[in-house]
Amino acid sequence: MSTAVDSAGWRRLHPRTVLVTVLVTAGVAAGAAVPVTVALSGRLGYGAAIGWALAGAALLIGCAAAGDHVRWRRTRYRVGTERVDLHTGLLLLKRRSLARERIRSVDLTAHPLLRILGLVSVRIGTGEQAGGDSTLTLDPVARAEGERLRRELLDRAAPDLSVTHRDGELARLDLRWIRYAPVSFATPLLGGAAAGGVMQISDWVGAQTEVIHWIADRFRDTPLLWMIAVLVVAALAAGVAGALGLWVESWWNYRLEREPGGTLRVRRGLFTSRSLSVEERRLRGVDLVEPLGVRLAGAARVDAIATGLSRDEESRSADHNTLLPAVPRALADTMAAEVLREPATPTGAPLTAHPRAARGRRLRRALGVALAPVLAQVLLGVLLTPVLLWTALGSAVVAVPVAVLLAVDAYRSLGHTLSGDYLVTRSGTVRRSTAALQRSGVIGWTVKQSVFQRRAGLLSVTATTAAGGGAYTAHDTDPSEGLTFAADAVPGLLGPFLERG
Repeated sequence: MSTAVDSAGWRRLHPRTVLVTVLVTAGVAAGAAVPVTVALSGRLGYGAAIGWALAGAALLIGCAAAGDHVRWRRTRYRVGTERVDLHTGLLLLKRRSLARERIRSVDLTAHPLLRILGLVSVRIGTGEQAGGDSTLTLDPVARAEGERLRRELLDRAAPDLSVTHRDGELARLDLRWIRYAPVSFATPLLGGAAAGGVMQISDWVGAQTEVIHWIADRFRDTPLLWMIAVLVVAALAAGVAGALGLWVESWWNYRLEREPGGTLRVRRGLFTSRSLSVEERRLRGVDLVEPLGVRLAGAARVDAIATGLSRDEESRSADHNTLLPAVPRALADTMAAEVLREPATPTGAPLTAHPRAARGRRLRRALGVALAPVLAQVLLGVLLTPVLLWTALGSAVVAVPVAVLLAVDAYRSLGHTLSGDYLVTRSGTVRRSTAALQRSGVIGWTVKQSVFQRRAGLLSVTATTAAGGGAYTAHDTDPSEGLTFAADAVPGLLGPFLERG
C-alpha cells in the first residue's frame, strides 16, 4: 500500500500503524495476564481471575488502539526542497522542521512485527546533541517509502574521493566470527541474568522453595566448593548460549557497503533489521576497539568516528556506530584502511611508548583499588570475627596479582603517533581503544597535568573534535614529547603557546 500524498505534498504514516499497536499491546497484555491471574486466583478462583485478566487486557488494547488511531490521523510529514516537516498532536500540537542541509543520518529499524507487515521505523537526525529537537521519527512507514526517504535525504553531490578503493560491498557476514561472541563481557552478565530469571519465574508461580530444595537435593553429598564450581559452570554455559543468540540476532545478514555518492551503509539483524548510513564526508576516523576477552582471542571491532552520530537517549543501541563486529585483528586493520580510503591503516602504525613513570602510576592505582576491600575486611575481622581475616587473605591472593597484570597491560597499551593525515592514540586494558583521528578534524587541544603527574614528570594531551566521543587523549606522556605531538599534529593550533628549547 503506497503512502497517500495531498496537493501540498503532505504524507501520512502507514495505516497499519494501528494494527502494529494492537498486536504489540496484546503481547504485553498477555505477558502481564499470567502473573495477574496467578495473584488473583487465590482470592477469586481461577475462573473469575481469568475473566478479570481478559477484561483488563481488552480495555488496555482498546485504549491503545484508539490513541494510536488518533495519532495516525493527526500525524503527517512532508519532504520539501529545503526542509523536512512533521506535524502531529491533538490537544498538544507539535510542529517540527529540519533543514535538509543539516540532516546527517536516516536510519531504518524494523522489529519482527514490522518486518512481517512490510514496515520500517525511520529516524532522521542532524547529529546534534540537542535532544529530541535534532531528530524526527516516522513510525512506521512502508519499507519502500523508508528506502526512498533515505536515498532522497542523503543524496548529495559526491565528494572528491580517491578511486583507489572500491565501491559496492566491502564486507559481509562470516560465520566464523561468531567464535568471538562467548569471550565478550556479555557472557557472565547473561549467565547471571539467566539464574536470576529462573528464580524470579519460580517465585511468580510459587515454586521457588521447591526449586531451591531440588538443587539442594542434587548436591546433597557434594562438597561446597564443587557445588559452587558446577553452578558457576552452568551459569557460564547459559551465558555462552545467550551471547551466541545475541550475536546472531545483532549481526545476522550483516553487510558493509559503499554506495554511490560516498555513503557507508551497515545493514544487519535477524529479527530486528537495522540500517546505519554514514556519509564519508563526515567521517573523521575510526576507533579499533578491543575488549579484553576479544583482544586475548586476537580480534577487534571497528567503530566510526564521525560527526552526526548523536549519543542521546534515542540512540538505544550501544553499537550504533559500529562498522565491523569483532573480527581477526588483521582483517579489522584492513577494513579500517578500506573505510578511510588509505593505502595502509593508521591503526597499525608503530606507536611511541610512554615513560616508565606512567607504569608506576597505574601500578599504584591498581594496588589501591585491590587492597582497599582487603584492608576493610582486615579491620572488620579484628573488630568482629576472625573469619573475615581469612576472606581478606583470599581476596589479596586473587586480587593483587590480577591488579598488577592489568596495570602492566594498561601501561603497555599506552601509545601515540602521527600517521599521514591522522593522529593515533591508544589506551585501556579492559577495553583497549586505538583511535585514528583526522588531523583536520581537531578543533582544539586540552593539556592536563595534575599534582601527581607533575611529581612524576608526565602530562596528558587531549584532542577535541566534533566527531565520535568528542575527545581523544594521549595519557601520561613525557611533557616535551606530548606537547610536540600535539603541536605537530595540527600546526599553528598549539604552537603559538609553546616555548621551544
